[in-house]
This record gives sequence, structure tokens and C-alpha cells, in this order.
Amino acid sequence: MRGATWDEFYHAIPMFTMTDANARKTRNASQARTPAVSATKAWRAADIGAYNGPLLLDTHVWIWHLAGDAIHLAPDVIALLDRIGSVSQLHVSDISYWEVAVKAAKQRLTLSVDAAVWLQRAERAPGIRFLPLDRDVLLLSTRLPGTIHNDPADRMLIAAAQINNIPLVTADRLIIEYAASVPGTPIVDVRA
Repeated sequence: MRGATWDEFYHAIPMFTMTDANARKTRNASQARTPAVSATKAWRAADIGAYNGPLLLDTHVWIWHLAGDAIHLAPDVIALLDRIGSVSQLHVSDISYWEVAVKAAKQRLTLSVDAAVWLQRAERAPGIRFLPLDRDVLLLSTRLPGTIHNDPADRMLIAAAQINNIPLVTADRLIIEYAASVPGTPIVDVRA
């Protein structure tokens, strides 16, 4: 699959589906969105149109991007991810790889193929590099200042964004609120 176009890739990796409970949560969350944080704390895709550096994808953004999900990703977000992906600067943390496997095993994420097959295909997605978890990220994830929820995957993503100074692309309200209240976490807010 090396050198595949995005269109070829979308057809090679079947789209994911959420379980009914997760679909309801997503609908409810989108109906109760909080206002976007100020551009000094988090950016919107439209605000960083000239940005050409790396981006770290939150797990849900990685899944949506691979699925070509135009429902969850606005056109300006898709354009940003495609542009950064064209120079192989989209990063996915190893914790996201683990998180997909865990959610599939717990039936909180339904994939049209076995999670191992989906992940093997996702490894070959054009423009994406995997960011290994290292001890500095693991340690910082336990020492993040301020108040952040206890999801270990989110804590590791925040730590990876801080240590590597890579904006974390997310629609997670709690991560976005954390970045707004605690300096040092670059965020791209992709909420609608």
C-alpha cells in the first residue's frame, strides 16, 4: 500500500462504526458543545492555514481521518490534515494504537474487520508516522499540572504534545479545556 493515494487508502481500510451507546454519546456531546477556547490557547484549523509543521492526532481524529469522515471533520480540518499528511508530518502516538485495540476489544468501537487487521492497514496509511511512547512521556503523563481527567491515553497524548512541542489535533472537550487553563499544550480544536 506504499505510495497509495488517500482515495485508494479510504477504499482499502473499511470505515469504522461506533456502537449505539457511543453514537448517542457523540450526538449528545455535539449538541452540548462549549464555545471554542481563544486562539491564544488553542487554534482552529482555519487559524493555522500556513502551518507546515508536525501534528499529533488524537485517537478519534486518527480514526475519522483514515475513514474520510466528513461528518466529524470540517473541510478546513480535512484540508489541513491532507496538506500536513502530504509531507508525512501527521503523527500518531503508540498509545492511540493501543487505545483502538482496547476499545475494539471492549466493544466500544466496532470495526468492519478485526482490530489487528485494521491496525496493520492503518500502519501503512500515507503521510502518517508513529510517535513511540518514551519514558519522558510516561513520567510527565503522571505529573501534568492542573486538573485533567484520569484517562491514561489522554494524559499520554497531552504529555507527548508538550514534550515534542507538536500541536495535538483533538475534538475532546476536556483536553481542550485543559490546554486553555494550563499553558504549554499546543492544541488544534477540530470541534464543529
